[in-house]
Amino acid sequence: MLTSKQRAYLKSLAMKLDPVINIGKDSMTPGVTDAVNEAIEANELIKVGVLKNCMDDPREIAEILAERTRSEVVQIIGKKIVLYRPAKKKEDRKIVLPKAAKAE
Repeated sequence: MLTSKQRAYLKSLAMKLDPVINIGKDSMTPGVTDAVNEAIEANELIKVGVLKNCMDDPREIAEILAERTRSEVVQIIGKKIVLYRPAKKKEDRKIVLPKAAKAE
């Protein structure tokens, strides 16, 4: 789970990103899930666009993608979804999140 500080940091990074994948009228296909998984593996933080011809709700799509790719939904703005998943190996991580505050 991301803290609000970490989420804010990822949102600031995502502002500069363009969608790497666009979801169209076919909506959630296994190919889309595979493409999103590969993109997250390579980049850790990605933006996904939901095209106008897609009739599904972007929030539902975001939840499904996050579940299938084991990633976190950072934010949903209109028809843009931002997903984050750290690289499996610590040495491969490109994004260093702010430390979570310790519970007292």
